[in-house]
Amino acid sequence: MKKTNDALKIIKRMMKSALELQEMLRESSINAQVSQIIYDARKQEVLTQQQLADLVGTTQSVIARLEDADYEGHSLSILARIAAALNQKIEIKMSPKE
Repeated sequence: MKKTNDALKIIKRMMKSALELQEMLRESSINAQVSQIIYDARKQEVLTQQQLADLVGTTQSVIARLEDADYEGHSLSILARIAAALNQKIEIKMSPKE
């Protein structure tokens, strides 16, 4: 990136970086929330990761990965399988950005 003394260009660069950071934080927050929902639902049913994996038709390591707050590969299909195995439903909603 070229150096500049133009204050407006500097501010625009900073704002772009801030927006990118905000988006990364938003995505990380969503991943952490999904992981926590899976963990809480499993614990509520007093199941081990292995027991939930057996009900869902997957492996314990997949459940462990899904419960990891840093995991970014949550899919609606596996969430639906987990919800069905726990006799729950998934609710998704969209709302305006703050």
